[in-house]
This record gives sequence, structure tokens and C-alpha cells, in this order.
Amino acid sequence: MRLSHLSTLSLLTAAIGLSLASTAQAAKSDAPNLSNTQFQQCLDDLKNSSKFRGVDSYTFNNYRPSQPDPSVIQSLNYQPEFQKDVWDYLSSLVDTERVADGIQAKRQWADTLRKIESRYGVKAEHVLGVWGVESNFGQTLGKKPLFESLATLSCFDRRQSYFQGEYANALKIVQNGDIAPSDMTGSWAGAFGQTQFMPSTFLELAVDFDGDGRRDLVNSVPDALASTANFLDKRGYRSGEAWGYEVKLPSGFWAASNRKDKKSMSHWRNQGLTLANGSPLPSDLSSAGLLLPAGKDGPAFLVGKNFDTFYSYNASESYALAIAHLSDLITREDSSKTDFITAWPTDDPGIGRQESRAIQQALLNAGYDIGAVDGIIGDNTRTAIQQYQSSRGIFPADGRAGQKFYRAIVGNAAPNNSQYGNSYGQPTNSRPLKPASADRMGQLIQQQNTTPNSYSQPTAITPSNSGTTRYRRVTGADGVITLVRIDEGLL
Repeated sequence: MRLSHLSTLSLLTAAIGLSLASTAQAAKSDAPNLSNTQFQQCLDDLKNSSKFRGVDSYTFNNYRPSQPDPSVIQSLNYQPEFQKDVWDYLSSLVDTERVADGIQAKRQWADTLRKIESRYGVKAEHVLGVWGVESNFGQTLGKKPLFESLATLSCFDRRQSYFQGEYANALKIVQNGDIAPSDMTGSWAGAFGQTQFMPSTFLELAVDFDGDGRRDLVNSVPDALASTANFLDKRGYRSGEAWGYEVKLPSGFWAASNRKDKKSMSHWRNQGLTLANGSPLPSDLSSAGLLLPAGKDGPAFLVGKNFDTFYSYNASESYALAIAHLSDLITREDSSKTDFITAWPTDDPGIGRQESRAIQQALLNAGYDIGAVDGIIGDNTRTAIQQYQSSRGIFPADGRAGQKFYRAIVGNAAPNNSQYGNSYGQPTNSRPLKPASADRMGQLIQQQNTTPNSYSQPTAITPSNSGTTRYRRVTGADGVITLVRIDEGLL
């Protein structure tokens, strides 16, 4: 739950980069210069404002930031350089690893989940779906200091009034003794904890489920999961109902995607819809709306009220579908296949984190300085992919990490007209990219071998199945990047 109100949807979209468009236009600006004098004056004014009336002087002064954080303003106004299609978004969030982790979490926390379901009426797997999507089952909580982030957002740029309220609420959480100040870290926008609550949502809906007298959504899994169930319950969750179903549209059927236009299941039966496997539609939904996230040629869904509660958590249909799909796979306890029955309308499907890590490692081996191999295809990785594509004449050089690019680079075969290129229609006379003068990694590689092969890839860095010397990028404590030979055991 990056932001808790639908009025903040524009901020949310900027934060998580959800868009069904595909583009490669750079739009990330430099972090602004923020006046600390102005910042401190702003904090003085906030201390005496009505929004901070419930925050005592000790708490405000003790956790008052000494300076603003320009990076959160940069994030506030960030437009993703590369944006995802829905199949890429779902593939990155619902892969075999996350499903397997969800199944393990279901077994580990079975007793707690049964008690939560009994109290709030929310299906255990639906709670697990939120947990998995929001923080990868507690593995990714965010590291931004909340007080510094929210104070900066309270004093600079847009939406200051909203963030001032969240800043005051964050201070109240610590003042109440629920969460230790050192644990108040999260996203740049202020969401924190195992299931990423904004401070205002925490004060409204967080619960103490483990009975220790504190609502600790950071360190207590029972508190976090129960608070999530309480959120869904308060947003209209219906016990015993499915979120919805993947369905099959009859031949010649036309309808707009509109999950809000809910009809009875008998209406949809009369229209000729069935489950995606051809079985009749069940009767355990009072009403459902049609969702076509990729148009009529892609997977189709009938979604009910519980899907809407997923949506209310983060104001994105793709996000809600990820929770729904992950929860279904955890229910079936099958991590072997994560696809829907109907394929996405693309000849280049998305990839999971295992394939993403393999692409990142292959790019590192090819000399691209992308940072850590973490399975997250961010802007640095996409830029490297784009450069790799351009250097080999692949058109369009869109920076996208899909199945085709995975097969090309991880298969250790240079793309050519028979394997990779024709599917993109790239010209055969495209000029390779040369490393920019400020590209430290490119300079180091050129020092290792200044005679590139026909693909502008240094011959010192070669595929893993060859017998020649391979190098790995290493960043020293002083920040200096060097290449070390892998065959010498220097990792």
C-alpha cells in the first residue's frame, strides 16, 4: 500500500511505474538542490500547526531531520524511463519463486492464518497474496528513513498538505510506542512494514494480534497479516466469495473492460461465458464485472467485490490481479506453472526473477555496469539492454527484458537474422554503440582488450561455455571498479 487514498493515484503511479504503454524515453531528472534554511523554517512552522497538535515537543524535536533528502523529491516527480506491459508486470510479481515462497509461508504461519481468517473472515491465501506482492513475504521492506522522507515531502514540491499529515502520523506511531524509531524505514513515499501501510492507515487499521501490547507491522508477522485482513474487511471484503475467475469469451463476443459494471453470474452465463477451461461459471459470486487487462485477445476475467478490495490497497488493476493470481496459485500449492490458461497477446512473454538474474549476470559478463544482480529489471538494466540491442543492430532497441532477449543473451549466442534479429526487423548495417567517455566500466574493459569482436564485445569477456579468460566486475571499498579474472578464483 504505497499510498492510502485514491486521490494520490498520480503519486502512486509515479512511484511504482505502472503503465500499459511501452516506451523508452528518458525522463529522470537530477535531484534538486533544497535549501536547508527553508527546510528548518518549514519544520518550525509545522511544529506549531494544527496537524501536529497531537505530537509532543520531545517526539518532534528528537526525530527532527537535520537536513532534507532531495532524492525523495526526485522520486516524487519521476516518470519511468521504461514502462511495463501488463504481462511483464505480472511475470515479475508472480513467478515460480514467489509462489513457492508463498506456499512455504502458508505452511509456516498456518495456525496464525486460521485465527486471522476466523476473526476477520478474510481467506488466508488472499492475505498471503498481499504480503507476497507488497514485500515479497517480508524480504523487501524499504530502507528510506521515514521521518526524513516525509518531512522533506511536507516542505517541498507538490502534495505538501497530504504528506504533512503522514509525517505527523508517523511521529505519533513512535510516540505511542508501537514501533521503534530505528524500524521506521520504508518507501520514499512513507509506506512501511511487512504489508506496506501508510502512517494514516496504520493509525486507523493496524492491530495487535500477537498480544504484546504493540502494533508492530515491521517485526511481527501476526500483527502485519492481521492488519492486512482488517484493512480488506473494512474495505468491503465478502467472506466465502472468490475474488473472481479467469473466463473464456464466446466467439464474436464484444464488451468493454469495466470491472465496475457488475452483473449477475446468470447474466454472464446467458452471454455464453464459461470458465477458461470450458467449465460452467460457478455460483459463488453475487455479481461480477468484466476485466480485460490486455483487450479481448488476452486473458479475460470476471471479478467481484473482493477483487475491488485488492484494488483499494493500491489503486491499480494490474496490482490487484497480481494479488488475485498469486493467491490462487498458493491455494493450489503448485509453483510449477504461473501462466493463465489464455496466453497474453504477445509473441514475447515476460520473465520471472530467475530469468532476470540470468540476464543481469550475462550483461555483467558482457561488460555492462548494471549494479547488483538482484532479479529486478530497473532502469540501469534496461539501459544496458538497450545498449546491447543497439550494438548488435536489434531493432527496436527498446530495453525490454522478455523471453526473446533472455534466450539471446543467456543462450550465449550472438543474435543474428535467423535467431533473434528478424523478429524485431533490425537493419543489418546498424552501427554498434561505443562506451561513452564517462562510462568507467567501458573504459576498464577497453583497457583489458582494445580489439573488440564484430559485436563490440571485448574478447576478454566471453560466454561461460568457452575456454577463454572471463572477468567479473568488482567495486572496491573506495568505489573504484576493477575487473578480476574469474579463472584465478578472484570473485
